[in-house]
Amino acid sequence: MPVIPSRANLLQNERELYRFLVACQEKSKIIGSDLIVSLSEVIDSLDPLAVCQAIAQPNQQHFYWENRKEKEAIAAIGAIKSITVNSPDRFSQSQQFVQSCRKQLFRVGELHLPGSEPHFFCSFTFFDLPNNSDYTFPAATIFLPCFQITSQKDCCVLIANVAISYQVHIDLVFHQLKQQIKSIHNASHSVVNLTFPPPEQLIQKAPNHPSHYKAAVAEALKSIHKNRFSKIVLAHALDVISPVPFGLVESLNRLRQRHPDCTIFSTSNGKGNHFIGASPERLLSIQNQQLATDALAGSAPRGKSAAEDASFANQLWKSEKERREHQAVSDFITHRLHQLGLEPQRKPLQLLKLSNIQHLWTPIQAEVPAKVHPLEIVAQLHPTPAVAGVPTDIACEQIRNYETFERALYAAPLGWIDYQGNSKFIVGIRSATIAGNHARLHAGAGIIAGSHPDKELAEIQLKLQTMLKALV
Repeated sequence: MPVIPSRANLLQNERELYRFLVACQEKSKIIGSDLIVSLSEVIDSLDPLAVCQAIAQPNQQHFYWENRKEKEAIAAIGAIKSITVNSPDRFSQSQQFVQSCRKQLFRVGELHLPGSEPHFFCSFTFFDLPNNSDYTFPAATIFLPCFQITSQKDCCVLIANVAISYQVHIDLVFHQLKQQIKSIHNASHSVVNLTFPPPEQLIQKAPNHPSHYKAAVAEALKSIHKNRFSKIVLAHALDVISPVPFGLVESLNRLRQRHPDCTIFSTSNGKGNHFIGASPERLLSIQNQQLATDALAGSAPRGKSAAEDASFANQLWKSEKERREHQAVSDFITHRLHQLGLEPQRKPLQLLKLSNIQHLWTPIQAEVPAKVHPLEIVAQLHPTPAVAGVPTDIACEQIRNYETFERALYAAPLGWIDYQGNSKFIVGIRSATIAGNHARLHAGAGIIAGSHPDKELAEIQLKLQTMLKALV
């Protein structure tokens, strides 16, 4: 659809905005189809997370994304267009939905600035079909938000997406839009932190006793010894009950303060369930047809002193076990990209040091042909051996035998695609699912020959602390 870059500040001029919406309705009548009008404008600097706190409703779809290293934060509130899919072809259906919506989009405003592109926000579960019908999140959810607030490179942009048809009551649309924009402009410039019960008032209970996790690791090691598979990632869960509902925004605020080197994320199903976390693992980033992705596997704790930290790093660097685990991920990613016709280039192996853990890391880059859609790459890469195992098909089958809880969005792709086809996806690890006063935390560890059940459990418990500390 066409774009009109000249009508700046349309959202601030009520008279012109009303006239424009009426004109769009007339256009809808003439062409005989609905329009999605996307209006963008620069606004005074706001904290997108504070906007979420001010106007997002519990039973409303939302998506939050923040990467402090890249000075980027995005809040998406409400859904003007959405699709949920529960079938094995979820990625192709999602791709068709995005392409269909793009044909309806009619963009107006300041379109040359960072953050001025309307985004489609995406979340996928780890498995394409759940073990039971009582699933919290659909296998795929894609939505175009009612409002998108992006803070990027010292520029703050508001996008309002409006569905226009010849049947819609344009006066009602105008007044609702006006009120919602006013609420956004009046939002606090910082998150208001509320008081929550101290940690000792939380009830913690694992769906399975830690001994069950160690037994699963031991059984997996027997299968590895028999060459049934060479690696499997086994997750453990921790349920936490609070005397009062958990604060979604407050938890995200703590996560971004404690983990500035991770991508902070949150998404919801519109039914009171939220999935939040601080992921160190980028699945992919595409900017101007240039793909960047990471092989991230093999880990060690951070030290309490510089000497201890260096010692842990040295042990990680020299560990044959950790290097084998890392190499499997790196080889998998490059092989899958080759299958799509891409020519990936690996950078030298290095260490990625995060606030509470350090990983072996290989950055991988490739040029993306115009014919390859970002969701085709997501489908090709998920799940990587870093969150599933080797071979992935067999590992995924065995995961369901060893794990007694539903992974849902844990260790699965979450991210966005903009109007131009640029996109960013992370893997939903270091995460928790929150519903009222109940939270389920997830963490996983890669099991290969040489793994030890006690050490793998200790790694899991370290990772679970990331989310537990963010909740209170």
